[in-house]
Amino acid sequence: MTATDVQPTTPLQPRELGTVLVTGGASGLGAAVVEAVRAAGGTPVVLDRAEPSADVPHVQVDLADPTAAAQATQQLIDQVGDVSAVVTAAGIDAPGRLLDIDPATWENVVRVNLFGTVAVIRAALPSLERTHGTVVTVGSTLALRGFSDATAYCASKFAVRGFTHALAAELAGRVGVTLLIPGGMKTAFFDGRTEQYRPGPDAQLNDPAATAGAVLTALRQPVGSEIREMLVMASGESSWP
Repeated sequence: MTATDVQPTTPLQPRELGTVLVTGGASGLGAAVVEAVRAAGGTPVVLDRAEPSADVPHVQVDLADPTAAAQATQQLIDQVGDVSAVVTAAGIDAPGRLLDIDPATWENVVRVNLFGTVAVIRAALPSLERTHGTVVTVGSTLALRGFSDATAYCASKFAVRGFTHALAAELAGRVGVTLLIPGGMKTAFFDGRTEQYRPGPDAQLNDPAATAGAVLTALRQPVGSEIREMLVMASGESSWP
């Protein structure tokens, strides 16, 4: 083979962001993703129980109700057109010993974190397949190891991780799938907790804007090249490894 026989390769082109549906986009990581997408030229749209402060298309919905979550997803897609990505940033926790947590409260964590995630993605899949889009699910470092007083949260996030791995295999070549594993962030996630379940004064927590930047990296991956799983955290945080 001579040099003239070698065909030059065409560089893979980064994706344009397009319309990005963000669950939990009214606060925390979700709000940071909304701002990052908008700053990068994309169009964020939001599903959340609260109204987002950002002036973006949104539908208010309790993601603990899978039927309502699916209907709200379709309503938003009907309003704005096909989406190019879904980022499932909505998440809640109910820390405490298993016997001390009301069963309905425990189950609600799983409903929001797992069932809400699944319902939104399922409803958005026809749209995502049309756009050859991307799903970014949000796990946690508590999807990698168990912690005391966090049975509901760990159960839901371990499940999100397994769901995401299976979804990536199921949708390979049609829709990109990435699992984001964030460490603790400086958000309102820890508000309202008793002192024992709040980060200590010396805790190193990540800026959610930095984590949102990692989400953009996944969303911009060229078609045919995917980030399957990424862990993003403050360099001094102790929840990993």
